[in-house]
Parts: sequence; structure tokens; C-alpha cells
Amino acid sequence: MNETLEDNSSTILCDAIVEGMQENKAKDIVVLDLRHIDSAVCDYFVICSGESTTQVDGISSSVVRHTRKVLKEKPWSIEGKSNREWVLLDYVSVVAHIFYKETREFYDIEELWADAVRTDIPDIN
Repeated sequence: MNETLEDNSSTILCDAIVEGMQENKAKDIVVLDLRHIDSAVCDYFVICSGESTTQVDGISSSVVRHTRKVLKEKPWSIEGKSNREWVLLDYVSVVAHIFYKETREFYDIEELWADAVRTDIPDIN
């Protein structure tokens, strides 16, 4: 029964992270559901792109602000804020990856986790 509650809370957190990304006009948002992959480090990856390093920083701040406001959640760890090309927000069960467009193309995380169930979120204009 606890596993179902954890899955549900991870899904709710994942949705809040997507909303936080959308608030700052993140591009190409992708959710990778990793729950069925034995070697996965978390339940979900949420990946998006920013058009500039300034936007990458803004998106990461928006996600942190939104998850704190809506769910009273804050990241366990934040990496990459100083270079703003790849900011990682680790919420333990969900990890958000906010990339500068060219950096995302270089690392291609979606391909590395190709076994995951992929959901593409439409851009909001």
C-alpha cells in the first residue's frame, strides 16, 4: 500500500515541476517515467530547455518557488546554478533537468534513458 502512496506523491510532484517549468516558458518539456526500470535512481526525470542561460536560471527558480508554494516541497540538492547550462533539481523521487538548448543536445539524456516511458508536454505559447 505504501508503494502506491509513494507513486502517487511522485506523480503529483512531477506535475508540479512541469507547471513550474511552464510558468517560465520552458521549451520541449519531456517526462521520463523510470518506475519500471530496476536500475533507475528515481521515479521520474523531467527535462526541459531554456533559450538562454538567464532563462535556465529563471526556470529553475520558478520550479523551486512553485513546488514550495503548492506542495511545501523543496529540492534535496541543487547542482549547476553557477554555470546555468544544466541545472539539476533533485527532489529524490523526481529529478528535474533544466538545460540550455545546446547543452541538452550534447548530453541527450532522453536517449540514455530510452527504456523509460516518455511523455512530451506541449509548449505553452
